[in-house]
Amino acid sequence: MIDLRRLEALVAVHRTGSVSAAAAHLHYGQPTISHHLRRLEAETGSVLLQRVGRGVRLTPEGERLALRGEEILGLLARAEEELAATTSLQAGRVRLAAFPSGAATLVPAALALLAGRHPGVDLDLVEAEPPEAHELLRAGTVDLALTFTYPGQQEPEQISSVPVLDDPLFLVTRRKDAPADGARVDLAALSEDPWITGCQRCRRELLALCDDAGFTPSIAFASDDYVAVQSLVAAGMGVTVLPGLALRAHQHPDVVRRRLTAQRRVQLSSYGAPPRPAAVDAVAAALTEVAGALRE
Repeated sequence: MIDLRRLEALVAVHRTGSVSAAAAHLHYGQPTISHHLRRLEAETGSVLLQRVGRGVRLTPEGERLALRGEEILGLLARAEEELAATTSLQAGRVRLAAFPSGAATLVPAALALLAGRHPGVDLDLVEAEPPEAHELLRAGTVDLALTFTYPGQQEPEQISSVPVLDDPLFLVTRRKDAPADGARVDLAALSEDPWITGCQRCRRELLALCDDAGFTPSIAFASDDYVAVQSLVAAGMGVTVLPGLALRAHQHPDVVRRRLTAQRRVQLSSYGAPPRPAAVDAVAAALTEVAGALRE
């Protein structure tokens, strides 16, 4: 059976990129980490690290074991927290990952609900787009993630997601360039315009929308910051497509939006299957309620 301390050493090398950094991260001496890694190779009968210059690099076998190791260590951390958590809601700490526009809109209102109903529940928030949020869930770094997906995109293995909101997409253009009220939204009419895109998932959806309209957009700028994107549009640097939550969080006075038929699905994601600690369920319930109010 693999020794967990040795597995932890391999995961630390994978995360930090070197034996010395792993030693500092785990507060061990470098010889101790090297010893654990040698013993782990002996236990598994596999070469897990390869020397590259003065450093090391994980072999394909080492990469696979490190990824599984992250899951195992994350599950152990989660089990410890569940055992320590009270079944009542008098106390508890929940770690939540959320994409930026969700963090700016849904999370504050959910926190207000929690403060009134369960004042003993504390929330640690980290901003992360869906791919990073899924990794944080898998590694046990967060308990719950507010994520989104577009049609046709697949969820990672062992990630469970519950839809809470369909978030419509909007074409966003400079106010002075906006067509007359009631004009049909025609993306093809903007085929010669420069376009501004956001995160990778959003970029893929923008490309798909433009492809459906019969053209490939010329991407002039890319930014994950929806405030910056709108400022670029307002300055005449291009046009873009943004989700409703981003525009609910902030809409520049010099841009206009027109609703498209496309939308993204906002969801609550967790790793593995229930049961979850009561505090995590309380946070999920508050976020679901806030999202439900936006649908009304």
